Amino acid sequence: MAKKVILDVDPGIDDALALCMALFDPQLEVVAVTAVGGNCSPHQATRNVQAIIEQLDPPRWPRLGEASEPDEGLPVDGRHLHGIDGLGGAHFDVAELHHLHPSEKVICDQVRDAGEGAVTIVALGPLTNIARAFQRDPELPSLVGGIVMMGGAVARPGNITPAAEFNMFCDPASAQAVFRSRSTKTLIPLDVTNRIVLSYDLFNQLPDVSTKVGRFVRTILPPVFRSYRQQFGLEGIHVHDTVTLMAVTHPELFTMQEMAGDVEIAGELTTGMTVFDRRRVPVWRRNMDVAMDMQTDAVTEAIVHGLSDAAHRAERD
Repeated sequence: MAKKVILDVDPGIDDALALCMALFDPQLEVVAVTAVGGNCSPHQATRNVQAIIEQLDPPRWPRLGEASEPDEGLPVDGRHLHGIDGLGGAHFDVAELHHLHPSEKVICDQVRDAGEGAVTIVALGPLTNIARAFQRDPELPSLVGGIVMMGGAVARPGNITPAAEFNMFCDPASAQAVFRSRSTKTLIPLDVTNRIVLSYDLFNQLPDVSTKVGRFVRTILPPVFRSYRQQFGLEGIHVHDTVTLMAVTHPELFTMQEMAGDVEIAGELTTGMTVFDRRRVPVWRRNMDVAMDMQTDAVTEAIVHGLSDAAHRAERD
C-alpha cells in the first residue's frame, strides 16, 4: 500500500525536483502539497506549488495549502540561487484559484481524515506550517505517522550563516517548537545532503523535452547551475530536498542515529543553529533520528532514475 504523505515545500528548485518524483511515485500517495515561505515569499511559494502541479498534471491532484507570513517575517530568502521567482525565472502562468485554505489547516485536516499514524509529513522548507498545525491542534503531534525534515547540521557549518542552515534560520522558533514536540521525527542534515552534487553529466541523463517532466526540469535547472557556478565556483548543484525525499522512499540507503536535538533561537551569532547533546553521558532526552551517513552513489543513482521513472509514468498516465 502506498504511503500517505504531505509535502510541505518552499519551491525552490530542489523542492520542485522532489515534487516531480513524489507525484508519480507508486510508493507514495501525495494527499497534499502545502506551501511555506523560505526560498521565496509565502505568496510566491503558493504560486510556485500551483505552477508545478499544473505543469506536471499528475493523475491525482493533491490538496494545496496556502503559505502565510511567519510570525517574525522571513529574515532571508533563496532567490539569489533559485531565480527571481524561485523557479529559475521561468514565470509559469497559473490559473486563478479561489478559497485556498491555509497550509496549517490543510495539514490538520489531512492528518485527522487519514487517521492516527497514517500520514507522514515531508518537510522540505522552514517548519512554520508544522509548528502552526501543532498549535492549532495540540493532539496532532501524536497523530502524525512521522515528520521527515530537511535541515540543520550536526558537525558541519551552516549554509546561510556560519552556524545555521537555511530552513532553520528562516523560522527558528517554529523549528524549536517542532523539535520539542511529541512527534516522531527524522532529520536529514547538511552533513549528508551536501555530499551530493548534481553535475552537468547527470543533468544530461535527465528526461528529455518530449516529456512533461523533462520539459519542466530542463526549464528550471539551467539558471540554478549558472548561479552555483557564479556564487560558489561549483560545476553542479546541491539538491538537499531531493536527497531528503530519497530518505523517505529509499531509507535503506541511509544510516540513522538516535539523537537529542534542539534549535537556538536567541544567539547573537548562532540563531537557527541546530544543537545536539553529544556528550559522553547525554542529559537531554533523545527526540529524533538523524541521518549521519548514506550510500552517496546509490542515492545519486536513485535520484536520476526517479526522475526518469516519473517522466515515463507521467506520459503513461
